Amino acid sequence: MQIGFNAPTAGPLSTPENLTRLVVECEAMGFDYATFSDHVVIPSDIQAKYPYSATGEFPAGARAERHEQLTEVAFLAAKTSRLRLVTSVMVVPHRPAVLTAKILSTIDVLSGGRLTVGIGAGWLKEEFEALEAPDFAARGAVTDDYLDAFIALWTQDAPRHSGPHVRFGDITFAPKPVQKPHPPIWVGGESGPALRRTARIGTAWYPIGTNPAFPLDSLARLGAGIARLRKLTGEAGRDPQSVGVALRVHRYGEAAPPKAGDGERYLLGGSAADMAADLRALRGLGVGHVDFDFGGATVEAVLDKMQRFRREVASQL
Repeated sequence: MQIGFNAPTAGPLSTPENLTRLVVECEAMGFDYATFSDHVVIPSDIQAKYPYSATGEFPAGARAERHEQLTEVAFLAAKTSRLRLVTSVMVVPHRPAVLTAKILSTIDVLSGGRLTVGIGAGWLKEEFEALEAPDFAARGAVTDDYLDAFIALWTQDAPRHSGPHVRFGDITFAPKPVQKPHPPIWVGGESGPALRRTARIGTAWYPIGTNPAFPLDSLARLGAGIARLRKLTGEAGRDPQSVGVALRVHRYGEAAPPKAGDGERYLLGGSAADMAADLRALRGLGVGHVDFDFGGATVEAVLDKMQRFRREVASQL
């Protein structure tokens, strides 16, 4: 099982010096990947409901100044040599399809094949409007069309695509990504459309357990979600075991509640021994990647949490 951490894209920890120190020291500690979130602008008046809180409110701390995701990934690719870099997640309709495919391919080439493309359809309507992105109501269809375009550009010698939202032909697209057939695509989201998108095109499903509409806060609930994914993958004509699972964790350890919504023990809550046992159980379910938010006010505080996790939890795997 690979373990990742959420790299800051906003706030005081996201200075070039702090970011560089975090990723370099975490790579040296043995973490496998870093994740990077995606907002281009933060609207002043947000009416859209944030999917990952009970109140639907976007966290106040997330409204800080923030870097453009793909630029930050490229910057930190140059500071590291082994660490994988995961967009977590890239909101696909925010950027033009052909340009985005080119940026991602360039990052993969320049990083030596260390990019994982985590993707989502987005939730923040006001941000779509500010960016003049495609219609928010059509974001699922746009995401699917753009992903098909990405794959055509990354894999075809003479790429051609004619979809409802993006069309191209008679072009050269090179260099192709280092990873073949293309960088891994982790599909974020917990809803039916996200699962169907994973089943059709994803390398892995990449949910967060704290979505109140689709809770995955216990081992049983996540196991049921994975079983549904396997069924949909088979129905899509793919080998159900060919699609992996990566889990993003917001609440864990002593900060998590003791019980999940179904009355079972909260997944990855409790002591270090409890967390290690859950990670072993997740591995048995086919979860190959788990990443955590090691928040802190200073770089030292974040690194201390990560060192403690490696010592007390990861050492038991």
